[in-house]
Amino acid sequence: MTIQWFPGHMTRAKRQIEEKLKLIDVVFELIDSRIPQSSRNPMVDEIVGSKPRLVLLNKADLADPGRTAEWTAWFRALGHEAHAIDANSGAGVKEIPAKARELMRAKIERQLAKGMKPRPVRALIVGIPNVGKSTLINRLAGRSAAATGDRPGVTKGQQWIRTGSDLELLDTPGILWPKFEDPNAGSLLAATGAIKEEVLHIDEVACFTLQILAADYGDVLRDRYGLAHLPERLPDMQSAAEVLEAIGRRRGCLAGGGHVDFEKAAGVLLRDLRSGKLGRLTLESPIPVTVNGADANETR
Repeated sequence: MTIQWFPGHMTRAKRQIEEKLKLIDVVFELIDSRIPQSSRNPMVDEIVGSKPRLVLLNKADLADPGRTAEWTAWFRALGHEAHAIDANSGAGVKEIPAKARELMRAKIERQLAKGMKPRPVRALIVGIPNVGKSTLINRLAGRSAAATGDRPGVTKGQQWIRTGSDLELLDTPGILWPKFEDPNAGSLLAATGAIKEEVLHIDEVACFTLQILAADYGDVLRDRYGLAHLPERLPDMQSAAEVLEAIGRRRGCLAGGGHVDFEKAAGVLLRDLRSGKLGRLTLESPIPVTVNGADANETR
């Protein structure tokens, strides 16, 4: 399944970010802890270049904590500071300003040495739609400074927001990229709700998700849906569709003639995943980072 979604306001946002970048000290790259790689926009590296970056793994309350620790180490091996947060509850958010100042420590020390009073750190927040940027801004600001919503595409413009005396934030709309070179990335984004459901086949997304969950979290599926005979591996979409059908029957997702309504069954599965009713799950594992032939994750 190929998913492509690049609304016009995202094109404008990319151009506006590039124009404002000279005013920025630090980039906050916000990603989804459940899909840390697929929720990263590869255009961000191109746009922000060598600017100091703090990778914020949001929705950590929904992610597997062990894998979140692995991903945090992975990003640090790439040379980016990383920090797990939950913008909804505020967990980990209060440490962000200090981490931003630490990234700017050398510049701040040079300003102090010249007798200059350092101005607030200016940070750019970037991320894909529905990853929690506005919620994070409101947490940092301590007020409703940015619009929030549970559907992608809520933020349509840019605004500077002051958070205390030492941090200013530039909010931006979420940006997806024109084409997903890895079709799995589009499916994972759809599974976690980053892409509007109107542009995808929800039953295909659910079957793809079941293939991952059966391999990594089979016990969770068995317990949640009463699946007594769930295979450890679902090798193809047909086998995953059979499991989705079983879930649909268990949850009463029936159409005429007693047949399972696969779209309703898919909706049950994906809502459970997104809401955390399946527990704390991560759908991606980090690929080892090598530096000069050595495993960077082991050398850090």
